[in-house]
Order: sequence, then structure tokens, then C-alpha cells
Amino acid sequence: MSSRPIKIVGSLIVAASLTLGAVACSSDSNSSSSDTTAKSNSSTTKAMKSETLVEIAAGNADFSTLVGAVKTAGLVETLSGKGPFTIFAPTNEAFAKLPAGTVASLTPEQLKSILTYHVVAGEVLGKDVKPGKVKTVNGAELTINVKDGKVTITDAKGNTVNVVKTDIVGSNGVIHVIDGVLMP
Repeated sequence: MSSRPIKIVGSLIVAASLTLGAVACSSDSNSSSSDTTAKSNSSTTKAMKSETLVEIAAGNADFSTLVGAVKTAGLVETLSGKGPFTIFAPTNEAFAKLPAGTVASLTPEQLKSILTYHVVAGEVLGKDVKPGKVKTVNGAELTINVKDGKVTITDAKGNTVNVVKTDIVGSNGVIHVIDGVLMP
């Protein structure tokens, strides 16, 4: 692994994040209901639909760690493929919650395992999320919980993260933003 800092853990999930679009929990509380805003959001969604999930993540500075991790793990081609995928993508801030040096200490294979733990086969939009266990691309399961309109995901280690934004739709699936990193 190179000595350059790897800020991949936080945004990693975006392209490799998985589970059911457990994103019903997060809609922008500051969003306006004006016609102008609705038109703007609609055109943004259409523009993103032509990009792959990896391209969408690469175009968002909040996912630079994730994108770096995806590159290091050799998952760019896979996650840019036909899909569809549902990716639970951690932000840079989510990766920063990990103990110092965690990401840099991972081998590409370990990183690949963690990243694919954030990805679920198929496209699951926020409105379609249901509580229960979901099998990830790495073969392990995540537990999705929905309570009072809030979606959380619990990993194999018992850590729970929140879905903070849902339904970032790309040409090969959907990204749901999470506030932590899931560990298999």
C-alpha cells in the first residue's frame, strides 16, 4: 500500500454501500417546497442518472475518502459496471470517526471486504426500504431498522449508523449516504 494518506473509508460506502436504500430516514429538513426548488432537484436527479455511482461519488468532495478506498481496493471497474447496486456510502466525516490510522493500515483485500460490505445487489430506493436482514455483496448481512421514519443499519460488530440522505440515483443503481463506516 502506498504511503499517501488514504481517506477512503468515509466515502467508501457511496459506491460500495449497500443495503436497501435505507434512506427513508433522511430527507433534507431544509428543503424548500417552491416550484423552483422542485425543478432544480428534478434536473439534478436526471443529470446524475447518466453517471455511474462511482462517477457521482468522484464528483462529490464529501466522498473523496470513499473514492480513494474504492480505487485502492480495485473496485472502480466493478462498481462502474452494469449493476444495479445499492451503495451505503459513508462520507469523509464518517471515515474520520474511525481510530486514527485504520484506513491506512488496511490491505487492498481488507479494504475490498469492507467496501463490498456497504453494497447490496439491486436498486432499492428509500421508499422501498423494509426492516430486516440484507445480504451484502461481500456475503455478510446487515440489519436494517426503520422507526419513526428514520432508517438505521447495524453491522456484524453491532455498530449502528444512520442513513442521512437517500436516493442519489445513477445509471447503475442508487447511493444512500450514511454517517458511519460499517464493519463486517
